[in-house]
Amino acid sequence: MEHVFIRMLGELSIQAGEVQISARGSRSKKVWVLLAYLLNHRRRITSRNELINLLWNDEKGSSNPENTLKITLHRARTLLNELWPHAGHELLLYNNGGYIWNPDVPIRVDADEFESMCCKKCDDTELQMETLLNAVSMYRGEFLGNLSTESWAVPMNTYYHNLYMQAVLDVIPMLNEAGRYDTVVTICKEALLLEVYHEPLHQYLMQALLAQGDYKGTTAAYEKLSQQMFEEMGVRPGKETVALYRTALQTISDQSLPMEEVLAYLQEPHSEGAMQCDYDYFKILTHAEARGVRRSGKATHIALLSLEEYPDKELTKKGRGRVMDNLGKQICKTLRQSDTFAQCSMTQYIIMLPQTNFENSCKVCQRILDDFYRRYPHVPAKIRYDIKPLFPNATI
Repeated sequence: MEHVFIRMLGELSIQAGEVQISARGSRSKKVWVLLAYLLNHRRRITSRNELINLLWNDEKGSSNPENTLKITLHRARTLLNELWPHAGHELLLYNNGGYIWNPDVPIRVDADEFESMCCKKCDDTELQMETLLNAVSMYRGEFLGNLSTESWAVPMNTYYHNLYMQAVLDVIPMLNEAGRYDTVVTICKEALLLEVYHEPLHQYLMQALLAQGDYKGTTAAYEKLSQQMFEEMGVRPGKETVALYRTALQTISDQSLPMEEVLAYLQEPHSEGAMQCDYDYFKILTHAEARGVRRSGKATHIALLSLEEYPDKELTKKGRGRVMDNLGKQICKTLRQSDTFAQCSMTQYIIMLPQTNFENSCKVCQRILDDFYRRYPHVPAKIRYDIKPLFPNATI
């Protein structure tokens, strides 16, 4: 009788020696659900009624459920026979009106080993770090893979996922202390495939990239997160994440730079229309503009353009995004090249209009809307604008 290794993280597979059978791509879903359930509850006998309810509870009842279960069990045993001759009857036993995985067969289960390593506490920091690294490397994805949506498997999937995320968050500070930033980068990127918007993980990734001197990688990581968060949720990263981004942008070289190199760095690529920037940097530009307004007394106005949907014509997320993209292009085309604007929410743009009074600012906004509706006459929404002075006491 062979030793058996069961993989349950990432997919369900059963291996004996060099032979492996897997649920991935298999058309025999009920057979694999049966095997997964019996393996997960391998320390007890599972009654026939429990298995019938498991496999056919959400379907029309069979005229002969007992016989249907026997057929499914026969197919399961036939599948197990691929491991070695008669493996099906040696592994799946009938006992006291139910079925159980043979407790006398030596087996290893990756989920058990993973859980044990995640929960293990070591006094030695180095040993604890290596234990957690082994646990993290063992987690290959959702519990049971393509069977993870089975109702009984969902809580188990959540449990193992949470164990994995906690192991990741526990091991990263240890790796940082040991200066193993390359490992931190690898772990963060893998974990972020599962938790796309986990901001502390993004912060750990950016910190590790900064420690490696990879400033371009740091800014790229932030910009990807910022775009994803804004497109999906209409929000921007938090202050701590933005601070890391600014650190990467503002990192001072340890060598003196020639004037020509500084000027080349400051040059803007050739572009037409107004300048669109992130909302965070729009704020910095308004602070600089406000200082100038206080000194010169010349007015600057802020315009807010908002997309409003009709109650009976609610836009889809894709449709809303398309309207906002088109509006942004029109703002860029209509404004002067010296003007600046930013998207500040899922349905709003903010514009800075230097050295303009209220009346002229209204004319600019109205021209944007006229040009927009002329170009897109069938937009199923309306756009309104609101204008306020950046510094109330300034005059044009």
